[in-house]
Amino acid sequence: MGSIARIILQRLALGLLTLLIVSMVIFVAVNALPGDFAQQILGQGATPEAIEAIRKDLGLDQNYFLRYFSWLGNLLTGNLGISFAQMNFASNMGGDQLIGVAEQIRPRFMNTMFLAGVTAVIAVPLSIILGLLAALYRNTVFDRAANITTLSSISSPEFFLAYILILFLAVLNPVFPSLSNIFDGMGFGDRLNKTMLPALTLTLVVTAHMMRMTRAAIINLLASPYIEMARLKGISPMRVIVKHALPNALAPIINVIALNLAYLITGVVVVEVVFVYPGIGQLFVDSVKIRDIPVVQACCLIFAAAYILLNLAADIMSILSNPRLRHPK
Repeated sequence: MGSIARIILQRLALGLLTLLIVSMVIFVAVNALPGDFAQQILGQGATPEAIEAIRKDLGLDQNYFLRYFSWLGNLLTGNLGISFAQMNFASNMGGDQLIGVAEQIRPRFMNTMFLAGVTAVIAVPLSIILGLLAALYRNTVFDRAANITTLSSISSPEFFLAYILILFLAVLNPVFPSLSNIFDGMGFGDRLNKTMLPALTLTLVVTAHMMRMTRAAIINLLASPYIEMARLKGISPMRVIVKHALPNALAPIINVIALNLAYLITGVVVVEVVFVYPGIGQLFVDSVKIRDIPVVQACCLIFAAAYILLNLAADIMSILSNPRLRHPK
């Protein structure tokens, strides 16, 4: 048990180091974006003095290193800063009530998590079942049809799949609304109904990866001696796969599921923009348009942290599910 705890602590330390390096990359990349927030707000007719005054008020005239370590120190205390757009709006309106970036992101992040959760509930069981059936009936019409369908969906851009679903499920057959107008206080049923089209779009994207990995992992184990022995005992093919092959194929399946769950949080930008879904991806795009650096940095850091955490979880679960990794020689 001590070796497992040591391995987990090593993975967590590596994850924190990775997140620190990613924070540096995010800060440099965001601040290297073309354009300027002050110029964007004041317009092309702004005088250099007015632009410089706004940059000074926002701290954009400081050294990059000072700004990075100030941002990092605030992060460690849970402070993501104040949105530049909110600061400018409050100064123009003469108010002093500012909402922090964390408070601004929180409802959007919860909306994205709801979308990711609905997608995961649909996609994970569906992909595992399809992968098991494709492995059981490999080289049959079902297997070929499943492979063609998944390859088609995996090769299509998200926005194309989104528009196809809008055409068939919102225009020709008005089953679901084409726009996801989510707001606070909405009932679970209404929220689920308005989230279904973006969730189905993401399901088509991620199911292909998970289904094909499940199929490949199961087929690789079917030639193993213990599988042959189970077959010689007269056990049914489905029981052989579910009881004997699947538990030993969990490590690669867990990894691909974790990667796709990370995609559901970090790769939803296009889908949220298409359906005007009020999630963190939509907020990220809007903030990039106006060069709102604190919001963009916070969104990028959340994306990176979610991706790193889910990969760490997949790594740890793979270790726990594989005795050879739990007890390395």
